[in-house]
Amino acid sequence: MIDLIKKLTEAWGPSGYEHHIRALIQAEVADFADDIITDPLGNLICRVGNGGAKIMVSAHMDEIGIMATFTEPHSGYLRFEPIGGLNKHTLRGNRVKFENGTIGVIGVNANGGEALSDFYVDVDGGDDTIRVPQGSPAGFWRECEVRGNRIIAKTMDDRIGCVVAIETMRRLAKKSPNEVYFVFSVQEEVGLRGAKTAATRINPDVGIALDVTATGDEAQGRKMAVSLGKGAAIKIHDPGLVVPPAVIDWMISRAEADSIPYQRELLAGGTTDASAIQVAGWGVPSGCISIPCRYVHTTSETVDIRDVRACVDLLTGLLANPAPFPVAL
Repeated sequence: MIDLIKKLTEAWGPSGYEHHIRALIQAEVADFADDIITDPLGNLICRVGNGGAKIMVSAHMDEIGIMATFTEPHSGYLRFEPIGGLNKHTLRGNRVKFENGTIGVIGVNANGGEALSDFYVDVDGGDDTIRVPQGSPAGFWRECEVRGNRIIAKTMDDRIGCVVAIETMRRLAKKSPNEVYFVFSVQEEVGLRGAKTAATRINPDVGIALDVTATGDEAQGRKMAVSLGKGAAIKIHDPGLVVPPAVIDWMISRAEADSIPYQRELLAGGTTDASAIQVAGWGVPSGCISIPCRYVHTTSETVDIRDVRACVDLLTGLLANPAPFPVAL
């Protein structure tokens, strides 16, 4: 699993430009799905099983990034706008990679840093050549590293959710009493766009998002009862999703029946694809299996491999047994 995590987290794919990461994922899942399509927006949709409850499982492929918008005259400096939610306090000195392979370094104006407009990207090659045209997207760049049970990488949000989905497909081996649609969605970081269109197409009985969540175990950090190494996080609530009790009970009962370590997640900021799935069609009861992650939306997002395995175990257990949906809530 570590090799797969490294492959996916180091892949390039800002929101709206997921073609490289989609090709990698499609190659990984080709043998595990009954059929695979890419929809007009770019979502990769993989069906496993036929009959029973119709379940949509969504993990987003895209990553936060930047868009080069202006070249400073007679320089190798680019101004940029964000693709997704950037934290200006983590930008200076970070590296970005453009699709052509050019590495840029983010700098900041003297006495600046209070606004994103104070920052720029240095792509100066020392030879008066601008290697990156305006209108070029970039993702952040950092190699994946392992420290004991901890894995540190850019784009754990949400390539680690994609890993959970792929490993679950591998375990199911095309067998489920349910009709499961694994969606590797696009453009989550800019408004949950892929999940919206995919849910409309699939019209599921129940939705499950796979995504990272914050933790409460950083030094002097937020008050939150989620920690690295203590198991899968079963979402109860976030600003975009009130999880129906029937979905919470379904997930917790499965975790307890299979002796899977789990935590209850109550997130004060942010949301997931489940927020979009729940309002598709006439409404879809939806929940989320979250992977605890420190330093979200930085180039050093950190997860624990034991939590990742617990999430795979939980999702596999849910999908390998008949799901109690649709249900009157």
